Amino acid sequence: MICPKCGNASDDQAYKCPKCGHIFRSRIVTRTEPRETTAADRMLMPVGRSGWAIAAGYAALFGLLLVPAPLALILGLIAVWDLKRNPEKHGWGRTVFALLVGVAGTTILFWAFLVE
Repeated sequence: MICPKCGNASDDQAYKCPKCGHIFRSRIVTRTEPRETTAADRMLMPVGRSGWAIAAGYAALFGLLLVPAPLALILGLIAVWDLKRNPEKHGWGRTVFALLVGVAGTTILFWAFLVE
């Protein structure tokens, strides 16, 4: 591409002259509206999920080892509070899982300490 202002040769893909700075063509930047998130998006990525629900879900996975079960229960209760305050967020599945594992694991730990 030859610059019409200074006559300098430049790359065909260039949008401005490297010598004089003349703009060959303007770049048009268009903004697209964000698309709606689907259930598949939310299953694969933490889109629109409560951070507390995500933390509770991971604590529940570790809670299956019984020791962090009370932490899963506490984080599950905080996630319920967060999800009720922000109904646009998702994460009820992880929250319920954390509550179930937390209650079961904490009960088993409680009885294990009472038996000893």
